[in-house]
Amino acid sequence: MPVFEPLRVRGGGGHRLRRALWRQRRVLAAGLALTAAALAATGLGGGGAGGDTAQGARMREGATAGTAPEPGRGPAPLVSAPVRIADAATVRLLRPGDRVDVIAAEPTGTDVRVLAKGARVADVPQPAAEGPAEGGALVVLSVPRTVATSLAGAGISTRLAVTLC
Repeated sequence: MPVFEPLRVRGGGGHRLRRALWRQRRVLAAGLALTAAALAATGLGGGGAGGDTAQGARMREGATAGTAPEPGRGPAPLVSAPVRIADAATVRLLRPGDRVDVIAAEPTGTDVRVLAKGARVADVPQPAAEGPAEGGALVVLSVPRTVATSLAGAGISTRLAVTLC
């Protein structure tokens, strides 16, 4: 085996390299923390699969359901509102998590109005027995309390329909 001269490390070059890398990690971590704080403050963060915070999701749902939060208060709390939709075949197309607009039509067909925009489908209960679908089908929507009361009131006297968003 050949004889090698001993290696002489001058000035601890490896130590300087490790120290430089450690400084870069700190700068990167500080930059990421600053970016996360800025995104959290502006409300632009989230958006991943299931990565939304409950408050951010409520703010978006409250905003899309047609009610703006009052100044100085948080978003309107969401409630589950069972709604009977006139067309049962349309309800069979819905899945939990879908967004729908709820439309009320008078029996005469002269007055049509949108009751809720972008309401989230919470549940689609299965009918107890397969019978005639003349009475429509039930769907549970997650909406602000004020929208839920208008949906319940309109469901008594008008036929309700949904459109997928």
